[in-house]
Amino acid sequence: MSQSTDTLVPPSSVPDPEGGPRRYFVTSFGCQMNVYDGERMSEMLSAQGMQAADQREDADLVILNTCHIREKAVARVYSDIGRLKREDGSKPMIAVAGCVAQAEGEEIARRAPTVDIVVGPQAYHRLPQLIEQARSTRKTAVDTDMPAVTKFGALPGRARQPRPSAFLTVQEGCDKFCTYCVVPYTRGAEISRPFADLVEEAKALVDGGVKEITLLGQNVNAWTGDDASGRSQGLEGLIEVLAAMPGLERIRYTTSHPNDMTDGLIAAHRDIDKLMPYLHLPVQSGSDRILKAMNRSHNAASYLAIIDKVRAARPDIALSGDFIVGFPGETEADFQATLDIVRAANYAQAYSFKYSSRPGTPAADMEDQISPEIMDERLQRLQSLLGEQQQAFNQTTVGQRTRVLLEREGRKPGQLVGKSPWLQSVHVVAPGAGIGDLIDVELVSAGPNSLEGQALALVTA
Repeated sequence: MSQSTDTLVPPSSVPDPEGGPRRYFVTSFGCQMNVYDGERMSEMLSAQGMQAADQREDADLVILNTCHIREKAVARVYSDIGRLKREDGSKPMIAVAGCVAQAEGEEIARRAPTVDIVVGPQAYHRLPQLIEQARSTRKTAVDTDMPAVTKFGALPGRARQPRPSAFLTVQEGCDKFCTYCVVPYTRGAEISRPFADLVEEAKALVDGGVKEITLLGQNVNAWTGDDASGRSQGLEGLIEVLAAMPGLERIRYTTSHPNDMTDGLIAAHRDIDKLMPYLHLPVQSGSDRILKAMNRSHNAASYLAIIDKVRAARPDIALSGDFIVGFPGETEADFQATLDIVRAANYAQAYSFKYSSRPGTPAADMEDQISPEIMDERLQRLQSLLGEQQQAFNQTTVGQRTRVLLEREGRKPGQLVGKSPWLQSVHVVAPGAGIGDLIDVELVSAGPNSLEGQALALVTA
């Protein structure tokens, strides 16, 4: 249910008192699910007759779609709110959405009375009503309800996409309750969207020009649903149906949890050609003691056993992961165990972060918090090793012929940038080709973050 605070909104917050805001601008921070939510908010506002502004200075409504994972996220939100005030003293209508909105709620309205709307990630389908509520009452409209998946049914059909790759949220929330993580509190319990709805949305994306879909979820491989025949399916069943869809050339998924990496999903990497040879499977630490303190349900050995199974099924898989250094109580021996698991797994790319204390999580109250200086030093060592592995993986693909989906223009004249099956950025000059095309290339050189390719042929459908 929507709630209103008693915080008054200055009259300048409504630039068009007769008809409400006409131009919007959405800024999304954080994970890919936030990117998806931002796109859906944009589509919904466009369906309401509003237009997207090229920059937020031209917008009547600015939406800050926030992330709450890192420690400085909340401070960044308030800083961004302050920067929205214009030189003449006016401001656009301001909406704070996403996980910071969910966690802070009415506190945002108290600390930043210039904010007109506060809406959580499970309630943004009610954004048009909140806009009208804020306009009519001149008070901050706050909605941080967490209904199941009703928001998806209230959103408009997918619009034509500006890029050939698109995200599709299939699962939201988390029941794992890792001791460092706020997701169960900001995104709610683990829920799966219905099978038929996902197939319908995927078809709309493909009909709109999308050739690659990345299935999203906090624990995407925990998705389950009943197919058209009433049979219970795991994520591999959904992928199999989507792979049969004409026009859809590539499928990816993220983020996975080791606990939900089933044999069926591993086999899908072997059996389904459209499922790209890339797997993001966070481990977080190589120390069993730290993993237990994190409330992770795997240990180092069980994680590596999964990797062995995946590589047996798909030998060319590119492996990605997440790591946290400096978790409370982490010793140098624990950190060395993380370096050991990195060497054993051999990542194509990975993400690493210093532990960030989040209020309300169990880890925030643990003893033996690690000093920033030690975390910095350990992170540098970890990232150095991960960087070496990424460079080495990129180098192993040089000389191979593969297929690249062109996604954007490059910096050089005539240059285009696309993604390889292993999610590498590939720069190529391909006369006659354009964004959205699939081309065959030979990978001719590799840097730490991208590769150069030589165009061989344009792939026709």
